Amino acid sequence: MPHIVVEYSDNLRERVDVAALIGCVHDAALTTGVFPLGGTRTRGSVRFDYKIADGDPRYGFIHIVMRIGQGRDQATKSAAAETVFQTASAFLDHAFETAPLALSLEMQEIDSSLSFKRNTIHDDIQSKQAK
Repeated sequence: MPHIVVEYSDNLRERVDVAALIGCVHDAALTTGVFPLGGTRTRGSVRFDYKIADGDPRYGFIHIVMRIGQGRDQATKSAAAETVFQTASAFLDHAFETAPLALSLEMQEIDSSLSFKRNTIHDDIQSKQAK
């Protein structure tokens, strides 16, 4: 964990390098030291159908959802979320200057009793690091 989804309005694709934003968010999550490399997954999800405020077509949104496993204290979660948010916000400074934009981030804990996993990525990373 975490599973990070960067949800965004399709009108941003011309003024935001979404692939770079996803990379920026992913790297920011890893730099916190809170999340394991082999469990961190970040993906984009474009929204074509949406309405923002009064419907002005210039308005855009980015909503980042970080779904994490249970077990971290509040201060750790808050610091990690703040780091990712501030990093994304700085990355988007230019987009904020060109047209109205709403950025939000929410961290959610996954109920471990309802979460099932099968992952060999951790083993592969350990194997690479041992070489």
